[in-house]
Amino acid sequence: MTFPPAASLHEPTTSFYSRWQALNHWLAGHAEFWRPAPFMEPTPAWAQARPELSAWLEGLSDEDCDYYEQHLSEFARRISGWLPGLADYEQRIAVPVLSPSPDTLAGTTLPEVAATDMPGRKRLQAGAFAASVIPMNRPVLDWCCGKGHLSRTLARQCPEPVQGFEWDPALVADGNRLACQFDDTVTVHCQDVMAQDLSWPAGSHGVALHACGDLHRQLIRQGSAAGAPRLSLSPCCYHLTAHSNYQLLSAQANENPQRLRMTRNGLRLAVQETVTAPARVRAQTILVSQWRLGFDAIQRHVRGTDQYLPVPSHPPRVVNEGFEAFCRWAARKKQLALPDQVDWDQWIDAGRRRFRQVRRHELLRHLFRRPLELWLVLDYAVALEEQGYRVRLGTFCDRSLTPRNLLLDAVRACDTPRAPRNHP
Repeated sequence: MTFPPAASLHEPTTSFYSRWQALNHWLAGHAEFWRPAPFMEPTPAWAQARPELSAWLEGLSDEDCDYYEQHLSEFARRISGWLPGLADYEQRIAVPVLSPSPDTLAGTTLPEVAATDMPGRKRLQAGAFAASVIPMNRPVLDWCCGKGHLSRTLARQCPEPVQGFEWDPALVADGNRLACQFDDTVTVHCQDVMAQDLSWPAGSHGVALHACGDLHRQLIRQGSAAGAPRLSLSPCCYHLTAHSNYQLLSAQANENPQRLRMTRNGLRLAVQETVTAPARVRAQTILVSQWRLGFDAIQRHVRGTDQYLPVPSHPPRVVNEGFEAFCRWAARKKQLALPDQVDWDQWIDAGRRRFRQVRRHELLRHLFRRPLELWLVLDYAVALEEQGYRVRLGTFCDRSLTPRNLLLDAVRACDTPRAPRNHP
């Protein structure tokens, strides 16, 4: 299949919709590589159709995998001989950097003494977000604000009061206590943002830092319907939606007959990247993954069916009881009778082999995380443009601080008629 060229960052006539179209077409053409979940499918169709690529991947060392996981653009170039559509991968995922200078960032981040109950990474994320949206000249509404960490960060940069909406009464109380303790002009209200009778505070600039799924999509819908002068958000957890089949936001994307059809499970790929976890956590995650894959091998054998059987989250105690205990717990959960005598060494070895394969197949799949996330966020940008906004899309911090580092900053066109229009 021939793919249209990636949109140039320096091409002024390129619209968000044209870039969304090109990305939609590119993702559709590569769907065989990112739709199958390696944990569930030991032999995806692409591995059978491209045995040389499969053999090269499975020959990678763990150190190779670690390196390429952190350098996906280089990995794309390395395998573009097998998959020519990846040759312009880096351009496909490129967006402008919206984060300002380190000096500005230092001035917008809450000092540690004022960051009570605020994890260090969250403090830096809020500071980077604030630095990327200043100056602010309107009252601010912090959507799904939790304890108001972003609210208090923005209050020190905004001449107008900051309001926060949060549905959990305990977090509302904590947020107002912290605002009072540190003399911040912030008021957190107990409000379910999904409520039908929600009233948007007139003239407020809506912000959201990592509001999940339907919550950030509700901000876009409610804010634009209310004529909010500005909306600034960094989306997260796109798969958290009430709809089993994902609903695009923009009319143009929805009217495209070639648009991708996505399920909640498909959307999970966009948020699989995480910053490095502590070594102990990584080791436990690997161990449990090997156990789950070992049980998967057992259940396929016992049932005589080569199909994945999903198993729910395990209680923490099971990790301390060993592989056999895990498998018997999982079998009870799935009402599956295991033999009294089982060669557990055989099946844990099978789990380890499958984990090694899964990791290498996942490496290929991970190439499509950012393109899929951009496919989602470009649709948001198109929807906002359709509602009369001028939109910026870019990154507000480095991915080492958070992989969810995309920022949509939309200003109502009638509010700032001469505002520049920045496109990715």
